[in-house]
Amino acid sequence: MYNVLVCDDEKDIVSALKIYLSSEDYNILTANNGAEMLDTVRKNDVHLVLLDIMMPVMDGMTALKTLREEHNIPVIFLTAKSQDTDKVLGLDLGADDYIVKPFNPAEVLARVRSQLRRYMCLGGGEIAPDIVRLGGIEIDDGAKRVTVDGEEVTLTPREYDVLHLLITNPNKVYSPKQIYRTVWGEEPYGAENAVAVHIRHIREKIEINPAEPRYLRVVWGKGYKIEGDRYEKIKR
Repeated sequence: MYNVLVCDDEKDIVSALKIYLSSEDYNILTANNGAEMLDTVRKNDVHLVLLDIMMPVMDGMTALKTLREEHNIPVIFLTAKSQDTDKVLGLDLGADDYIVKPFNPAEVLARVRSQLRRYMCLGGGEIAPDIVRLGGIEIDDGAKRVTVDGEEVTLTPREYDVLHLLITNPNKVYSPKQIYRTVWGEEPYGAENAVAVHIRHIREKIEINPAEPRYLRVVWGKGYKIEGDRYEKIKR
């Protein structure tokens, strides 16, 4: 299933686009401004963005410029008929297409399908794999199932999300605040203790000897990481 992010500060437009796109069985994510869009893309596996231009906090042009420094996912601008100069500027900044307001539902679906097909067929992206593996740890994300050296271990939903974040970013050090912000989705006020408790529980479940971990390491004064050369993506 493709994840499509709709970013617009007008709730009626977001609701309409969700209705149109849901008919194609896309998973719809939403944001109300450019800053929220960037944050959502960084936290999720997004395959296409529908992006308004005029928004508070951060406008679509600024957001697109930042997005293109990090990702090559398709972006379709949402524009008004009078914004011809914005259409040109948006395409110059890296937008892949544009849709004029008010929308024709059939056109919206056609343009989204076209951009997703081109992106996926040209190798620009791929659907998130069902299974990732690093060393002896295997995570089946569809079933939310974790095995270590072939033996299933039981994690709470939070423990699972923390492990999944770290294992899909091997050797990257995450501070407790970064982990809390990403997994809990909240501002990390006094989050260090909560994260430390979850890390300890995960270690007890995935490590043969938690005192001498093979995978989940502490980087003193900085945070935590999963240590490994790389993780493997496995399709069913």
